[in-house]
Amino acid sequence: MARITASVFTSHVPAIGAAIDLGRTQDAYWQPVFKGYEYSQQWMKDNKPDVVFLVYNDHATAFSLDLIPTFAIGTAESYAPADEGWGPRPVPTVVGHPDLASHIAQSVIQQDFDLTIVNKMDVDHGLTVPLSLMCGQPGPGEGWPCPVIPFAVNVVQYPVPSGQRCFNLGRAIRNAVESYDEDLNVHIWGTGGMSHQLQGARAGLINKEWDLAFLDRLVDNPHGLAKMPHIDYVREAGSEGIELVMWLIARGAMSDIDSPAPVPKVAHRFYHVPASNTAVGHLILENQ
Repeated sequence: MARITASVFTSHVPAIGAAIDLGRTQDAYWQPVFKGYEYSQQWMKDNKPDVVFLVYNDHATAFSLDLIPTFAIGTAESYAPADEGWGPRPVPTVVGHPDLASHIAQSVIQQDFDLTIVNKMDVDHGLTVPLSLMCGQPGPGEGWPCPVIPFAVNVVQYPVPSGQRCFNLGRAIRNAVESYDEDLNVHIWGTGGMSHQLQGARAGLINKEWDLAFLDRLVDNPHGLAKMPHIDYVREAGSEGIELVMWLIARGAMSDIDSPAPVPKVAHRFYHVPASNTAVGHLILENQ
């Protein structure tokens, strides 16, 4: 059967993608950010998955305010980098895994989660920046190291799903993966966050203490963390801090959630502020 062996959590700041694409990763401002992912890129080579199930949010490229699915799974063969207003990022087309994606959609819907099935879409920085951070920037003619299943969550337009709903969805995704009859090593990634606010009187807000506590709770007390109400995210982590509910999908898919399995091993943890007015958080957990 297929199995989820690890979860990856990371911010997906668009300016990080620009720094990579413009060759500025060694600038004094950006160097500390990218140094925090050096271990992660080697870890990806040493623990290469067969498929990545990547949870992210679309930024008005595949979905506009005319149509906003709460949860949308990509079932296509491939996904082109989106043009977010200044041209697509110079990164490879993302290769999908339609068979596993369709199986997950079938299984998760039968577990009473309503998903939107997306057979064609472009993917923006929410998905491509995490790939660049974890895999490095592919050279000319190279592709990403493995297929990716995009899973878009609405954290842009209220109402957005609760942390508990996302956490329970992660459980359903794990059940779906484990019922797939091909032997696949699957990683699940939760992206977005950490604390940041892009508009209003609190624009530029970063709450380091709250972010670090969130990382602690994500490892040691995910059940309690899942109960956190939306207002706590907005008050403590800023209006865009709500993106962190997507991390709970990845955490809910880990093996210790519904069994006596040990807490996942922390393979890597990193935190840095700021990166374009955003707190960058990163965590790799391995099932034991």
